[in-house]
Amino acid sequence: MNLRRIIWCVCLALILCRLSPSSAAENVTNTIHIFLQQRIETEKINAGIVVGMVDEHGSRIISYGKLDNGTDQEANGDTVFEIGSVTKTFTGLLLQDMIQRGEMKLNDSVAKYLPASVKIPIRNGKEITLRQLATHSSGLPGIPDNLDPKRADNPYADYTVGKMYAFLSGYKLTRDPGTPSEYSNLGMGLLGHAIALKAGTNYESLVVDRICRPLKMDSTRITLTPELKARLAIGHDLFGEAASSWDVPVLSGAGALRSTANDLLKYVSANLGLTRSSLTPRMKKTYENGLAWGVNSELPGTEIISHGGGTGGYESFVGFDKVRRHGVVVLFNGRRVIDVDDLGKFLLKSEWGSVRRPMEIKISRQVPKLLKRHGAIKLDTKLLDSIVGHYEFAPSAATPPFTGMKLTIWREADRLFGQTRGENTIQGAFDIYPESETNFVINLSGARLTFIKDDKGEVTSVVHHETGIPDMAGKKVANPAE
Repeated sequence: MNLRRIIWCVCLALILCRLSPSSAAENVTNTIHIFLQQRIETEKINAGIVVGMVDEHGSRIISYGKLDNGTDQEANGDTVFEIGSVTKTFTGLLLQDMIQRGEMKLNDSVAKYLPASVKIPIRNGKEITLRQLATHSSGLPGIPDNLDPKRADNPYADYTVGKMYAFLSGYKLTRDPGTPSEYSNLGMGLLGHAIALKAGTNYESLVVDRICRPLKMDSTRITLTPELKARLAIGHDLFGEAASSWDVPVLSGAGALRSTANDLLKYVSANLGLTRSSLTPRMKKTYENGLAWGVNSELPGTEIISHGGGTGGYESFVGFDKVRRHGVVVLFNGRRVIDVDDLGKFLLKSEWGSVRRPMEIKISRQVPKLLKRHGAIKLDTKLLDSIVGHYEFAPSAATPPFTGMKLTIWREADRLFGQTRGENTIQGAFDIYPESETNFVINLSGARLTFIKDDKGEVTSVVHHETGIPDMAGKKVANPAE
């Protein structure tokens, strides 16, 4: 367990251990509200967070903060957030629904449901199946290497069906389908695409018709109506600044949905069987078959099923305990200030009940802070131009996700922009802000760049610093290799 998680667990444990067992059940809602309030106010971020809780006694919403959408609206159970990869659980449910209807089979090859012109990769005679796409064991990479977006803060917006088919037709698997693989947005996006093709519609329409309408989830959509847009919380990046919304037109099944806490509590309630739904037996099959959901029974007396999500400006968590029959939803239009995944899992593992009387409690503030915002530093364009160029990073066993990364930096007026190439790197243009003459920051990822100069004052290399990743050195090259 890393230090960040240790701090979170200690902090959250202190919140509830200050209460007796009976008072904890009575006051948990107020306690959580105080915790959320202090985190938002401490970081002075104009964002909002909503926690939804449901059990056999009913549901409750705890929220704090603003939508930051040009109004003074406060976040609540009907506030719309991007839910990112929580979308994958809907894709898993759609697959199970197709199977129950006899429209697909779990072990069918995905190639069966795509145009014949698309050559799905095969390795050692093994084809990629629908099950493998839904369980991240297909052998496909996390993201395709031909995304090539215009902007890194909206990485999937420009991706087309043609580009996806071209990538699949030219990709060579490095491991057999069915063996332990990597978490793949491409794989789950492809699954959603194949399901929609088979159903003769688009992914959003299928989710609405087969999941949202039966569960009366009227605020869960990809395309927002004017009324839903008015309730959309604006996302915030790692520095607390407004972030772009994500558009995921082709790989929708991986992370395109937007929703509210009230809608997702209906989803959780149906999963738990707290509300009657014809979808409940199919939902049960999704996690029994390992389709999208993560299942954890490490804590005795629990069976926690959950999934987290995140986009450029949002974090989300949806989970439930099948044994104790309670569920939690956490939605946040920001990054890092509150560890949404840890908060959701902690609440699922805790004892809690109905609220009778509020109680004021002081809680620890020793949790990870928002990254320091970049300063409003202006540099002479000559200094900026000395940094402009191409940088190549040598392959390293210490940083396998970024092996062979290439970085290009250019100037437009008095601003610097960058773009990377390589496995699992940020694709598309991103902003680079100066903190000093040699130290810069990438707002999108929070990474720092330190430029090294020789005795003549010319930039010769750059060092990439990012939390959780060993520092990487890149050499400035005159003629970059393609």
